[in-house]
Amino acid sequence: MDNATLLLIDDHPLFRRGLAELFAHSGDFTVVGQASSGREGINLACRLAPELILLDLHMPGLGGLQVLDELRQLELGCQVIILTASLERGELMTALRLGAEGYLLKDTEPEALLDYVRGCSKGSVVLDDALVALLADQSPLPMPPADLTEREAQTLALIASGLSNKLIARELGISDGTVKIYVKNLLRKFDVNSRLELAARVHRAGA
Repeated sequence: MDNATLLLIDDHPLFRRGLAELFAHSGDFTVVGQASSGREGINLACRLAPELILLDLHMPGLGGLQVLDELRQLELGCQVIILTASLERGELMTALRLGAEGYLLKDTEPEALLDYVRGCSKGSVVLDDALVALLADQSPLPMPPADLTEREAQTLALIASGLSNKLIARELGISDGTVKIYVKNLLRKFDVNSRLELAARVHRAGA
């Protein structure tokens, strides 16, 4: 299996180079580019078409949320994982709304960070305790769409449990392609942009 391609966008050279070395030595990722600013990161993303992007949230000039918004509009098909030094509820909710597939603190242990990004690359969703606590403080959400099929409801529950498409397919005894159709339907029915936001909606609703 080929390594997942990864683009790093962070304005701190030491941190960025440390990440590059960590992922390069993991055996699972190929770092195809590094950017020191948001605009450079968008340009590299368009040119290199990486599968994954690790994006610093707070940068001078074009910040991480602005970069995420532009990447979403460009529809490049890459997964974006936000890296931040501190958790702030408004930023988290905006990142989810803009389609972030992951949200990590910069003080995460290296092996835990690698495991998280590996999971994202395989379609898994992980909400750690800190994120769940932030989400729980939000006002109640409306009920899920009434037109969910039984299979869509089952798929939603398994996404919220952190399972990848392959594991959901195995659990439900269906094909990966069928799971992808259910996920696409769920994103449309909930009017969200990522699996992570789907999982967040379930956790916020107390499901």
